[in-house]
Amino acid sequence: MTDLHLPLDRSAGRLAAQIAAGFRAAVRAGRLTAGTRLPSSRDLARDLDVSRGVVVTAYEQLTAEGFLIARRGDRPRIAGPYTHLP
Repeated sequence: MTDLHLPLDRSAGRLAAQIAAGFRAAVRAGRLTAGTRLPSSRDLARDLDVSRGVVVTAYEQLTAEGFLIARRGDRPRIAGPYTHLP
C-alpha cells in the first residue's frame, strides 16, 4: 500500500476531520486513485495511534461525501472519478 501521508496535529481540532482531509488531499495529489483499497479501520487506527472510532468517523464522513465506497466486511475503497473536489 502506498504511504498515505496522514500527519495528525493532536492539538488542533478533531482527528477524524484531519484524517478525512488527509484522504481528500491524497486524492487531489494523485497518491490515491479510484478503486484504491484503504486500510481497515483497525489497521489505520493502529498505524495512526488513534481509536478505531476516530477512523470509523472519518470513513463514514468520506462515504457520505461520495469519496469512499464502503461495504460491510470489505475494506473501503476510493470512489471516483472526480471532476471536482471539496
